[in-house]
Amino acid sequence: MKKYRSEKEFVLLVRDILRSEEFRRMKGHRHHVRGTVYDHSVKVAYLCYRHHKRFGMKCDLRELVRGALLHDYFLYDLHGGARTHRLHWFKHPGCALRNAEKKYPTLTAMQRDMIKHHMFPLTLKPPATAGGWLVCLYDKVAAFSDRFGGEKDFLKKSRD
Repeated sequence: MKKYRSEKEFVLLVRDILRSEEFRRMKGHRHHVRGTVYDHSVKVAYLCYRHHKRFGMKCDLRELVRGALLHDYFLYDLHGGARTHRLHWFKHPGCALRNAEKKYPTLTAMQRDMIKHHMFPLTLKPPATAGGWLVCLYDKVAAFSDRFGGEKDFLKKSRD
């Protein structure tokens, strides 16, 4: 796969989110067996970033990457044993969207679509935007990688 000057540009697009206390707290929440919610979210956003760079898309790169990064912004530990997390796979997109709207009130319609519909087909309504479909696809790719793949560190710089 073609290499880009990507990490620096990617981090510049999402630096404020990566540095936020709430987002950094997701490093302590296990996700998909081998990683954290933080790592998974960064991976999905970076895969979307690379896709946009490689194939081009008509949507705005910053809008795409920021929406992808916030797709799992549910801000709780799924493995904490709370009964309220029983239907997590169906409910967390709505929770992530509510949290993202509170923290980032200028979310665009595409970003809302990306967050709300990334779990399709578990959530019955499919994404309505190309960005939504891209996050839906790369969320599954990243989840598979998180569960069965190696421990590749997508963005060492994001951990600073």
